[in-house]
Amino acid sequence: MFLLRQNISKQHTSNDTAPRSAGRKPNSDDSKRQMRRKASCVENLSSVDRIRKHATKHLGYSTLSLAMRGLEEMPDELWELQELQKLNLSLNALSVLPSSLGYLANLVILNVWGNELLSLPPEIGQLGKLRVLFAHRNRLSDVPEELGHCSNLEVLSLANNQIVTLPNSLSELRRLTKLNLSHNRIQHIPACVYSMRSLNFLHLANNHLENLADKIQELVNLKILIVEKNSLHALPRTLCCLTGLELLNVDFNELQSIPDEIYKLRRLEKLACHPLDKGLHVVHNPLVKPIKEVLQGGLNALYNYLKPAF
Repeated sequence: MFLLRQNISKQHTSNDTAPRSAGRKPNSDDSKRQMRRKASCVENLSSVDRIRKHATKHLGYSTLSLAMRGLEEMPDELWELQELQKLNLSLNALSVLPSSLGYLANLVILNVWGNELLSLPPEIGQLGKLRVLFAHRNRLSDVPEELGHCSNLEVLSLANNQIVTLPNSLSELRRLTKLNLSHNRIQHIPACVYSMRSLNFLHLANNHLENLADKIQELVNLKILIVEKNSLHALPRTLCCLTGLELLNVDFNELQSIPDEIYKLRRLEKLACHPLDKGLHVVHNPLVKPIKEVLQGGLNALYNYLKPAF
């Protein structure tokens, strides 16, 4: 709690004491106003009730944001706000989340992205109502097995960390629809991912993937698959069973060919260039088949080239 007060005081001191114009010094009235603002800010976060006053109702959820406060640790009083449903702790300097996190059993959304977290506490598994977890841009090297107990999780972002794999317990996340594992150190898609049958969005760009397993076909609801900037040498033919794919990005890999059966992916409507465009992204690969001239003819030319003659 002392650190929280100290951080807030420093923040307001640096902001409020800056001269309003070059060469002008704050007068005594300005100083008094600044002191009142600082005292008010510290007082507002000095007890459970006063922290609770910072919580708001947003879209029917009890919400508290402590984002961008320069916090290195959380006030103990926070964990007594058991009614909280949305908690935003993003863009601070947190290296640890305490085990007390498990007390917030009503959390639906937890946002801790942009911190210095080295791990997530096992007690995160006690958040049985959690549906969204943003933990990207931290320093995570692994994920606790207990996260698999959050069976209601629908969105999970672990991008921009140092993750190599995921525990098998995450195969229990059967309701997960969006998984972002981009910018990590993953060499093989974790086995648990193939059990996440509700996935419609899977982001694995900027990892160390060398292949996709044939089991990729089990992700039958997948609409968006992004595996650009890896080291893929080939794509499995089973990938072409994912007929719901609307965006397939394999840019910047080591592909020399693509499966002939790719013409079955009818929802890939064009050869796409812009990262957000739906379609097939296949540039910056050392393709031997199909030849460059075929690709320049667009998706129909590609399909006609690959499709077997009857």
